Amino acid sequence: MKTSYFTPVNLPQNAPEILSVSQLNRQVKRLLENHFEFVWVEGEISNFVRPGSGHWYFTLKDDSGQVRCAMFRNRNQRVRLRPQNGQQIRLRAKVSLYEGRGEFQLIVEHMEAAGAGALQLAFEELKQRLQDEGLFAQELKQDLPSMPRHIGIITSPSGAAVRDIITVFKRRFPGIELSVLPVAVQGDEAAPAIVAALASANRLHLQLDPPLDALVLTRGGGSIEDLWCFNDERVVRAIAASELPVVSAVGHEIDFTIADFVADARAATPSAAAELLSPDRTELMNAFRSLEKTLQRSVLRRLRDAGADLLGLRRRTRHPGDRLQEQAQGLDELEQRLLKSVQLGVTRRQQQLQLLLAHLQRLSPGNALTAHQLRLQHLRHRHTAAMGNRVAHLQQRLARFGGMLHSLSPLATLERGYAMVTDTDGKLVTDSKQVAKGDMLRTKLAKGHFVSQVRGRDW
Repeated sequence: MKTSYFTPVNLPQNAPEILSVSQLNRQVKRLLENHFEFVWVEGEISNFVRPGSGHWYFTLKDDSGQVRCAMFRNRNQRVRLRPQNGQQIRLRAKVSLYEGRGEFQLIVEHMEAAGAGALQLAFEELKQRLQDEGLFAQELKQDLPSMPRHIGIITSPSGAAVRDIITVFKRRFPGIELSVLPVAVQGDEAAPAIVAALASANRLHLQLDPPLDALVLTRGGGSIEDLWCFNDERVVRAIAASELPVVSAVGHEIDFTIADFVADARAATPSAAAELLSPDRTELMNAFRSLEKTLQRSVLRRLRDAGADLLGLRRRTRHPGDRLQEQAQGLDELEQRLLKSVQLGVTRRQQQLQLLLAHLQRLSPGNALTAHQLRLQHLRHRHTAAMGNRVAHLQQRLARFGGMLHSLSPLATLERGYAMVTDTDGKLVTDSKQVAKGDMLRTKLAKGHFVSQVRGRDW
């Protein structure tokens, strides 16, 4: 084995300072952090990791480079965006160095979806312009109906928002009819579709039975890009032009769109919009019961007061003879009239209450469903009878045409005693000049045929 020995060499007095790796990394980190303050960087997320500590670690890259990033828990808790690999983002960060690996990195302070900043600026600009125009003025807003019968819902028919609204209406007041006007609520085609739905609802609502009383423009939550169609100026002006009251219920409680400012009312969620437009069935029933009890107490109080007055009159009526009897009879008549009047009032109040209850029952979906079932059964019977009559008529026509066809058939002629004669080639013989002596002929009768030979002819 070869062994080598190195002889120590004394360093010169002006030799450079020798740094440890940790010292070098620390100085580079300080240099980077002192030179750069905060920078805005845009790119695509990759290698995203969220450990149990709650911190976020990922790589931000573009077509030709990448940089490691860290966003600590106390900062990422404020971010509404939920990052994922492949997502384009814009972030504000400090330039730093991770000393443990000597790795250049960004310490992220703020994160948003790429393009969100530009969209926010466009949002604020359009909002301010429309506000200066007076489009959001309170005096332009319409009152919502207190007891609507028919509500139009402009939204995606497959989204969670429409299911939430229908559930709340069924729970609170199922007698209200709902009509869904299906539109796209995201993407380039969403804004024109919403404008068309608003125009159609305003144009046709009086032709419906019952007519539309209000509209709900709604969808679930999402990013500013997802909700952008509700910031479209065309949509905003269509809402302002609507003759029907419009309730905007876009996104979650923290989401705001320009549609919210121009609408006649804003609901924090789709469910809140349904609660805003639907009376509570339980509260109405409680109010009816309270009115009934108040009416009963009022009637009883009037009866007691009338009885007390009657008793007082009787005590003060102390006249002798016929006058006393006449006045007593008059008091009895007044008593009967009073009782009849009270009873009539009670009956009238009870009839009004019954009418209100019957009206409430008529609004029940069960009655409408039964009526539609009866009408369907009636239509089915009519359809069956019509089909039977049609088949019989066609059979009669077929028999008539068959008879006409048979009367024109050569067979019908044969049945009257005529015969059809053909030569050996099957050619019809209609003139005796067509045959010669010795020719063979075939004669067809109404039933069967026979072959004959010409023995002569009558010239």
